[in-house]
Amino acid sequence: MSITKVFKKFPRTFWVANTIELFERWAWYGFFMLFANYLTGSTDIGALGLSQAQKGIIMGVGTGILYFLPVITGAIADKYGYKRVLGISFVVYSTAFIALPLFNTFAGVFTMYLYLALGAALFKPIISATVAKTTDEETSSIGFGIFYMMVNIGAFIGPLVTLAYKDSGYTTVFYISAGVILINFILILFYKEPERAIKQESLGEAIGNVFRNIGTALSDFKFVIFLLLVAAFWSMYYQLFFTLPVFITQWVDTSSVYNFFEGFMPAVTETYGKGGQMDSEFIVNFDAMFIIIFQIIISSIVMKLKPLKAMMGGILVCTIGMALTLYTQNVLFVITAIFIFSIGEMASSPKITEYIGRIAPKDKVGLYMGCSFLPVFAGSTLGGVISGNVYGSMSDKVNLLVKEVEKRGLDIPAISKDFSATEYFNRAGELMGMNQNELTQFLWNTYNPDNIWYVILAIGLFAVIALYFYDKLLLNKKS
Repeated sequence: MSITKVFKKFPRTFWVANTIELFERWAWYGFFMLFANYLTGSTDIGALGLSQAQKGIIMGVGTGILYFLPVITGAIADKYGYKRVLGISFVVYSTAFIALPLFNTFAGVFTMYLYLALGAALFKPIISATVAKTTDEETSSIGFGIFYMMVNIGAFIGPLVTLAYKDSGYTTVFYISAGVILINFILILFYKEPERAIKQESLGEAIGNVFRNIGTALSDFKFVIFLLLVAAFWSMYYQLFFTLPVFITQWVDTSSVYNFFEGFMPAVTETYGKGGQMDSEFIVNFDAMFIIIFQIIISSIVMKLKPLKAMMGGILVCTIGMALTLYTQNVLFVITAIFIFSIGEMASSPKITEYIGRIAPKDKVGLYMGCSFLPVFAGSTLGGVISGNVYGSMSDKVNLLVKEVEKRGLDIPAISKDFSATEYFNRAGELMGMNQNELTQFLWNTYNPDNIWYVILAIGLFAVIALYFYDKLLLNKKS
């Protein structure tokens, strides 16, 4: 069947659902890419000045819960209708974005982020289910390809839009995301409820059945081991959002990229640069751009490989890429590493679900597929620990400077609401006889914050090696 004929087979609801997905991802990544620096940045620039450990808990646990909740919210959508639950999710989403900047304490922000995660969890299972229900065997491959393209376009556009207004204050960032979600209130008017089986069971019974099915799948020890190993991949993936923006802001010299755009496209530096440096989120956003450009090419290569080989190869490439992003202060090296990471991401992520289908008993494929969210939940939580406590102790520029100040016995007030991190750095530089660039280089050479790349590398290599032996020894089969 030609592409034109396939496109004609898609009903209007398919296109409406995908457009809704694009704007939802736009709103989500518009704030999420900036969230780590918002949580930990200096208070004098409108950030909250929280610790890396607090950031790790908020982003790691909160995002993990977001991916766990769809087992419940999916049952709610099946019970009460997709369109109604979509409307509720948009209400939660928009009010959460508006309320988030009103809180500046760890407890308050964490609570509001969980509320935002609820909105995302209500939304998440509906659009993918709609795509599944509005495609058939002939159109599903292209249909889900369009769906994932919309996800990545939204993920790419979102940060570019919000970054353009970051100088107006982080509150503006959240309000932009709320405004983008409001567009979906209009689009939902054109959304037609797809056919679904109406079950007589109560919501409590439906949720109970979901957890019983999960329990049945998790009684398979081999399957649990696989999910834990895949969680290692997701723990690395989330460093793209949890750690890398902070690392670039604190340590990486982005002036070469700034100078390039200043010479050829000065509007870019005017929008996404300041003081001769590019916004770290602009650099990290290269990942989404690479996926948009190369996803079809990588998918066409990977589809010829067996799931395990593609998954192991992808995770290995992801490991190398993410580790190398935290290895240097050279921004061109970082961008190259992000490209390497994106190749691994494109190769491994789709194959994980496919491999679950391969290893599941024939009569339990649906049960096992329903657990595909669990490694994302575990990986996000573990990723929060790496980005929080581990990064905070090994690589956080603020903590390392405080350590050096205490070692030298310098008299500088502690960082607080009345004495920002920026003021602390300026005072330390004056007392140590260094400008800020010299101070950064001194801390880099003295404390080696790049050593965190060993942590990422170790986790990824363990996952790859363990997956190989898992397949050969536990499953005793070639996949």
